[in-house]
Amino acid sequence: MIIKKTFIIFFISLIGFVNVNAIEPDVFVQSTVNRASKILSEDLSKKDKVNELKKIAKETVDIRGIGYYTLGPARKGLNDNQKREYEKLFEEYFLKSFSSRLAEYTNPEIDVFDKEVLNKNYTIVNSLLKGTKERPEIKIDWRIYTKNMDNLLIRDLIIEGLSLARTQKEEFASIINTNNGDINSLFKTLKEFTEN
Repeated sequence: MIIKKTFIIFFISLIGFVNVNAIEPDVFVQSTVNRASKILSEDLSKKDKVNELKKIAKETVDIRGIGYYTLGPARKGLNDNQKREYEKLFEEYFLKSFSSRLAEYTNPEIDVFDKEVLNKNYTIVNSLLKGTKERPEIKIDWRIYTKNMDNLLIRDLIIEGLSLARTQKEEFASIINTNNGDINSLFKTLKEFTEN
C-alpha cells in the first residue's frame, strides 16, 4: 500500500488533546498543536513518544468516523462482524501510520490564524506549518466536527487544498476495485501493514 508523503503532515497535525470543555475550534487546534510539539520535543524514547501520541490521537481524532468515510460506498455492504473487524483494523492502521513517523519529528510549529464556521456541525480552522530548511511552509485547514462543543473532534485536514481523508478514500477504493470488489482485499492490506 502506498502511504502518501502528505500523510506525514496529516499525522503531525492529528495529535494533541486539551481537557477543556466548550472551547472554540481555533483554540482547540492551536492547543492541540502546542501539546503535540511539547511531546515531540521532550527527552523521551521513540517508544514512549509513540505510546503518548497514540493515546492523544484516540482522544482527539474521530478515527471511527474517518475510517467509515474512507471506506466509501463499500461500508454499506458490510455485515456486523465485518464492521467490527474494519473498525479494529483501521484504528490499528491509523495509529501505526502516524506514530512511527511522528516520533522522528521535533517541535513542528503550526500557527492558527483564522476559522470559518460552515454550519453547526463543522468549522474549518486555517493554520500554517512554518517552513524549515528541510521543508517549505504549508497551509493546513482543519475540518473540526463541532456538533458537540464539549467534545470537538478532528475529521480531516486539507493540505494546500488536498483533502487527506478523500485521498485515503480513493486509495482504499482502488484496492477494492482492483480486487473485483472484494472487501477482504482491503482487510488483508491493512492487516499486512500493521503487522510489518
